Amino acid sequence: MNADLFTIGARLKAERERIGLAQTAFAALADAGKRTQIDWEKGVSSPTAAQLARFAASGVDVLYVITGVYAGGVKPAPTITAEEEALLTLFRAAQPAVRGAAIGALMGAPSGGMTQTQYGSGTQLGHVTGDVNIGSRKLKN
Repeated sequence: MNADLFTIGARLKAERERIGLAQTAFAALADAGKRTQIDWEKGVSSPTAAQLARFAASGVDVLYVITGVYAGGVKPAPTITAEEEALLTLFRAAQPAVRGAAIGALMGAPSGGMTQTQYGSGTQLGHVTGDVNIGSRKLKN
């Protein structure tokens, strides 16, 4: 296996991951198949100039793929999803207090789901949805 092809393959894979496409979808940008994409990423072969041009038209940094140097000297930002774009748009338009609350909610949210434990007595007003566990009983909401 040629070392230059391997590094080209690794960089091609990095660009595929940066724009968020699976191997099949990425290969389709260059009118190729998944097996060809796998071979490119493994360094078995490399895309032709025509295929690289098709990748470039889809936002792939072909200079980086070939040379390891980013176009403009700066690594491109990862492509964001429509959901992330909507969140960013809403965040930028929000009042500072709302932005702070959003950041607090994201930082404080447990990764495995939401839980709440209360010790002592007190009153809490609000709307709760989901399942509730009381001792060994599970109530469906």
